[in-house]
Amino acid sequence: MAGMDYYAVLGVAPGATDDEVKKAYRKLVLKYHPDRNPNDKQAEDKIREINAAYEVIGDVETRRTYERLRFGDEPREAPPDPAAILQAMEAKLFDEGRKEVFALLIKDLARVRAELAVVRERVVAAQGYDSFKEPLVAERAAEVMHEFVTPEMEGRKKRLVDVALRMMISQGVVGMGDERRCNEVREGFREAFEGGRRKGFGAALELLYERR
Repeated sequence: MAGMDYYAVLGVAPGATDDEVKKAYRKLVLKYHPDRNPNDKQAEDKIREINAAYEVIGDVETRRTYERLRFGDEPREAPPDPAAILQAMEAKLFDEGRKEVFALLIKDLARVRAELAVVRERVVAAQGYDSFKEPLVAERAAEVMHEFVTPEMEGRKKRLVDVALRMMISQGVVGMGDERRCNEVREGFREAFEGGRRKGFGAALELLYERR
């Protein structure tokens, strides 16, 4: 499972309809089913790969989420480094969180200016002059993030993290039965997403910041 492309696993194009995905899955399941391939280790591995792919792109919501997280489709001469895959996925989730909050705040410029005023006051108190102090911006973001994040946004974050973890498991980056490691990776993904949210907050403020 060196690649990350579940479409390739099922032999369908990314633009395939849900019905085409389902038909491809059924065809492959029949071909590689253990009953038809007794004691065939390769068939066992293949059916696990097929099931993992269909679990994600066979569902409308998780397929949309996968589209946002998909990476690593390019051919590789050697298997990818698991640490690099985890790092790339964390970067994807960070960017999703950043874009989410930035898009939200940029629609409310009055709130952005109000937050800039709070941060500016703290910066001047801390160092005696005005500047865009990112640590203090991030601190303010952590304080007020709950005011911006809706239950729908939290649900979206959960879907993204869940699908990302499934992708890591299907790649063999994380063992399916290793609950401790799965929890560690899940928490790392959550932290990456939250870090992106704080960055999105800061990016919105920086866009309107003018030094005084």
